[in-house]
Amino acid sequence: MIRTFVYSFVVAGACFAGQPPESPTPDNRIVWREPRPMTDSDWVWGPGGEQRAPVAPFQFVKENLGGTNPKVNVRDARGALWIVKFGGEVHTDVFAARLLYATGYAAEPTYFIAQGEIRGVQGLKRAKAYIGRDGRFRNARFKLRDDKKQSYADQYKWTWVDNPFLGTHEMNGLRILAMMASNWDTKDARDGEGSNTAVLLQRNSNSKVYWYALTDWGSTLGSWGGFFKRSRWDSAAYQSQTRDFVKGVDKGTVVWGFQGKHGHDVADGITVEDVRWILPYLSRITRDQMMAGLIASGAAPDTARKFSTAMRSRIEQLERIAAAPGGPTD
Repeated sequence: MIRTFVYSFVVAGACFAGQPPESPTPDNRIVWREPRPMTDSDWVWGPGGEQRAPVAPFQFVKENLGGTNPKVNVRDARGALWIVKFGGEVHTDVFAARLLYATGYAAEPTYFIAQGEIRGVQGLKRAKAYIGRDGRFRNARFKLRDDKKQSYADQYKWTWVDNPFLGTHEMNGLRILAMMASNWDTKDARDGEGSNTAVLLQRNSNSKVYWYALTDWGSTLGSWGGFFKRSRWDSAAYQSQTRDFVKGVDKGTVVWGFQGKHGHDVADGITVEDVRWILPYLSRITRDQMMAGLIASGAAPDTARKFSTAMRSRIEQLERIAAAPGGPTD
């Protein structure tokens, strides 16, 4: 099986920008990079580290009406631009950035801020319910935007069934990760503006790299399923479905319980060898590290324990099928 070309670099923030001056080629496009072992501090601060965390005071720029959740754009004391999201996805986005960072996939600097103040707020619509007249807010996700280092290459699209990495361990590892987090909102370019897959253009001093990414992880850590069954940031539902994460193995191909957008395209055709490929990066994640990442994402300690226990259980399911001889299930 052909491996992707892997280039190591630090993932910075992202913004919507103009078209890049060159097109992706096999030599400058990636979906994965070799991750270094994470420290406890990495799980607390995520891919941006403590040094890039948002610094108050925050100055209102405009309300951001994109997507389905209330958002505003702000600048912090360093002049960095942030997209501040409110609502049901503020915890999941933050934790997912740490999980992606730990396993070698595209992760943007993302932080949970329990409370703060945004100066100069005016003319709010959807975000009005989350920001007081005095600019005070609670429970927000801050995601960095920095057009000098990284931007969305919007003219390039990909789907689960049409991308340069189809059939590779690296792409199948991303699919495993989405199911492990119960990310049921796995829309792709076939869904038009609602797509949650994207290509990010990373600019380094001497190179440009196109990073194929699943960029929206808000609908995670709950239950997968149909419209009336799915949820997010629901530890009881996440625990309940954990027993059905891996259903078995059929002639070397893993059978999953997952249901989501383009669910068959996400779940079908993943082999035991794909599981063995990603396991070294998943198995080294400890419960304490997960706890640190979850608490940094705004989870109460008891909630963090429930999530981390269930996630470790899902990893152990993968370890069992990787250790067993291949063959059909009974």
